[in-house]
Amino acid sequence: MTNKTLLDRLSRLGMPLLNTQEGFDVNQTLVDVMKSRDPRLWEGFPVVLLNAAKDSNFNYDQVSGHLASAEKKKLHSLLLLSLALYGHYHLSAPWMQRFKTGFSDDEKTVLKRLRNSLVRNDPFEVDHDRFDAGRLKKTFELYFEKEAESTRQKKDKYEELSLEYSLSQLFSPKQKELLKKKFEGMPLTKTEREYYSRTVKKKVVALANPELHRMAQQLAQR
Repeated sequence: MTNKTLLDRLSRLGMPLLNTQEGFDVNQTLVDVMKSRDPRLWEGFPVVLLNAAKDSNFNYDQVSGHLASAEKKKLHSLLLLSLALYGHYHLSAPWMQRFKTGFSDDEKTVLKRLRNSLVRNDPFEVDHDRFDAGRLKKTFELYFEKEAESTRQKKDKYEELSLEYSLSQLFSPKQKELLKKKFEGMPLTKTEREYYSRTVKKKVVALANPELHRMAQQLAQR
């Protein structure tokens, strides 16, 4: 049975089944995945492995060393499956290449067979476990969609903070408030309109000057 602690840690490795807690050992998490014998985790293993490998403490041999013989065999089979899936999506990393360099001809043949099954969306078996190629790829693609969305959100937040900082260098809090209201088309009071026209707009017009912008960029690089 998969316990809550393992699911908490797995959510940090791309399987957000439950909320996570701070701090965890990626190697021990992979050990626990292998010992869980949970078919749901076999499908998500390529995602988990990909994220675990990003951690500087990741050590495949250490993970394997904590497993019984049958579990080691399963781990290696899931490694081959993961590498085949990464190859299907043209993903590459130094750690992946290190594994592939040491593979035997038989292992390379297995990799090729798995990739062909993924291309054709054929069901296949890995160490006596049956996988649905379409569902496996969908799980993997869902992870990348969430990853891309997270990246977009981080980028948007960074740009928002960057703009806020820049505005703070040039405008007072009251002036920034007027800028926001004006930009969003919100109505201004008579006093606000007068103050905006008399003070704030002059700064805005100056900032819009392309020659001033060009000069500022050159000066910022010196």
